[in-house]
Amino acid sequence: MNSMQLKTQKLFDEAGITINGKRKFDIQVHNDRLYQKVFANGSLGLGEAYMEGWWDCEALDDFFYRVTAAQLERRVKPIREMGTILKASLMNLQKPSRAFDIGKHHYDIGDDLYEAMLDKRMIYSCAYWKGTRTLDKAQENKLDLVFRKLGLKKGMRVLDIGCGWGGALQYAAEKYGATGVGITVSHNQAVRAKKVCKDLPVEIRLDDYRKLEGTFDRIWSIGMIEHVGAKNYRTFMQIAHRCLNPDGLFLLHTIGGNRSASKTDPWIGKYIFPNSMIPSIRQLGLAIEDLFVMEDWHNFGTEYNKTLLRWYKNILSHRDQLCENYDERFFRMWQYYLLCCAGAFRSRKLNLWQIVLSPNGVSGGYQSFR
Repeated sequence: MNSMQLKTQKLFDEAGITINGKRKFDIQVHNDRLYQKVFANGSLGLGEAYMEGWWDCEALDDFFYRVTAAQLERRVKPIREMGTILKASLMNLQKPSRAFDIGKHHYDIGDDLYEAMLDKRMIYSCAYWKGTRTLDKAQENKLDLVFRKLGLKKGMRVLDIGCGWGGALQYAAEKYGATGVGITVSHNQAVRAKKVCKDLPVEIRLDDYRKLEGTFDRIWSIGMIEHVGAKNYRTFMQIAHRCLNPDGLFLLHTIGGNRSASKTDPWIGKYIFPNSMIPSIRQLGLAIEDLFVMEDWHNFGTEYNKTLLRWYKNILSHRDQLCENYDERFFRMWQYYLLCCAGAFRSRKLNLWQIVLSPNGVSGGYQSFR
């Protein structure tokens, strides 16, 4: 081994990983430039090297479970990351002029990809696997869980902040008799959501959350606040509060981190979710303070590991048909994205929170649902 390989192996020893080892979670190196790239660029270098085919791992999710459980990312601190941290601290990376960037970069890359990967309603957030093994049912479970927590009833006017392809609003209107509004910053999502909701009392808007007006009986936001940014959490909560009736309920469904951060992982930020970040309990607590009563806080992050692995399996089963529009480098990027996230949820570095909030407190107390 050369000195850089020895240095890398010493780091991997803390996670029980062997370079060119025989176990499924061991890394197989095809290009020795990997070691320098990792120490020069951290997680960005590791991900880019994988996309270029410089290394492989049979069980990539298990590799990342071990890496994140051992917190190896804290041991590699490239100098160039300091510039990213400084930029995030000085700038509002999620300001209104950037609001539609994530839609163009991620959600508009092709509905065929998401149709292959997701359930029939195209719900792109953590499923709830209680009592089922099918993705369609697990996503319906999640939607029913959300609407039971909200006490959704026929005739209620609802708001979906970050409505995706319209699946949640469609389900709320068809099964619960709700009417309402959904907003998204993705052109493709807005087009499809309007189609699936065309015969329902639902309005879909292509708009930033900061433009919201009106009042609603119930509000939910599923997997959207990860694009809002810490500098805007308070504004987001103030808008939700302004739009919610005094006796209403607001459910926030979000990935959550164990530490407060000002930026996302560099590789995720560059290739998957630009200008994104994962909120912490402290950051959300400060944003909520003196606006809402926290009625319920439910963590089921281990369910996201199952969801991501099912999405990955679906992509593999449709790979031949997807190859017409997506090249090998894209598939390696997408595989890396899904499986590194699965490993992070399995290690409990990442969580999945559903938080129920009320403006004035539910009279007599709130009934929790699981």
